[in-house]
Amino acid sequence: MTKQKLSNEAIHKALADLPGWELQDGKLHKQYKFDTFAQALGWMVAAGIQADKMDHHPEWTNVYNKVTVSLVTHDLDNAISNLDVELAQKMDALSSL
Repeated sequence: MTKQKLSNEAIHKALADLPGWELQDGKLHKQYKFDTFAQALGWMVAAGIQADKMDHHPEWTNVYNKVTVSLVTHDLDNAISNLDVELAQKMDALSSL
């Protein structure tokens, strides 16, 4: 898939369909909370596999049962792109399994 920088309008439209995601420091941002550390870690592995398949990797941290994610496309001058929205959608889908 070709990386395309999104306009502010496109970003806000995408956010309307991404519950819990917000703009923070110019990045798409969300914190996921799981019941246990094992569930958080399992989700990170599954999300990491999806990210690697896309060759688009998140900035994220994990503390116990919480995973904080920030998405931005570094090779488009740290802009939000279509790949960030697609990865956010995949992460949300995985979190509801």
